[in-house]
Amino acid sequence: MRYWLASVGLLFITSSPALAVATQRPMRVAVIDFGSTALAKATAAEFRTNLATYDGLRVIDRDLSGAAARGSGYSGSLNLTVLEAKNLGASMDADFYLIGDAQTLRRSSFSKLVYYQAYLSVFVISSRTGALVKWERIAAESDGASNSERQLLQLLESRQTIRITDLAMRSAAAKESTERLQDLTSSSPLIEEAPEDDKIASALGIRLPKPYRRLHPLYTESAADAEVEATVDVLVDIGADGEVHQVQIARWAGFGLDESTVATVRQLHFFPAMRDGTPIPMRVLLRYNFRKPPQ
Repeated sequence: MRYWLASVGLLFITSSPALAVATQRPMRVAVIDFGSTALAKATAAEFRTNLATYDGLRVIDRDLSGAAARGSGYSGSLNLTVLEAKNLGASMDADFYLIGDAQTLRRSSFSKLVYYQAYLSVFVISSRTGALVKWERIAAESDGASNSERQLLQLLESRQTIRITDLAMRSAAAKESTERLQDLTSSSPLIEEAPEDDKIASALGIRLPKPYRRLHPLYTESAADAEVEATVDVLVDIGADGEVHQVQIARWAGFGLDESTVATVRQLHFFPAMRDGTPIPMRVLLRYNFRKPPQ
């Protein structure tokens, strides 16, 4: 496992009448096409059309959001760092945005010689924090491509996926507002970030923290179903006692892999970082690569 340098910026906000007015404006939501297939465009259009009917939401024009996303260099990845996610949201001037992948695949198995699977993976992201607010994967199978796609759209409606997406964005907005107020009154000490590698650390008189034993997060069933290969990065605050005090996602992957990673990291115990023989707290970046298991 490697330790990587990560920088964390502090956001300062002030309370003012202008801010109070600004918070009353509709939330701006962008929906980027979920790929280039007809199903991808149809499902993205379904989200745009329905979200536009909810009070307090303003759906950004598809052409504007698409052009802004392409201009920022976005190419369809569902495995973004928090910074990449923030930059993508800022390019579209959105409070929240949706990205995803929708396709219809011809498959076969021991029980069924040939069948078609239509699926949709959709991610909801906060532009302010870069956090993955919600993810969902829906799949439908049938003996024909058009039937599987029709069933997928029916599942999208029956599960109230779009309504739940609206609720997830509102909940995230409220949580972020509370966290901003807490940041204003917080007096938590800054924690030193780990140097980029052992050589630099040694030159500074620092010994980086080392885990007692290495654990790897479980590859989830949801990830297996989607055949996901992704990377999850986490910022970990390790105290002078060698215990994990805080874990933050720095690159998310969805499909339960983020939660699996955080749960695993919280089980770790470390030999603490040392400076001139004295234990010190330190923030490190841990990276976990997930690959689909061999068939």
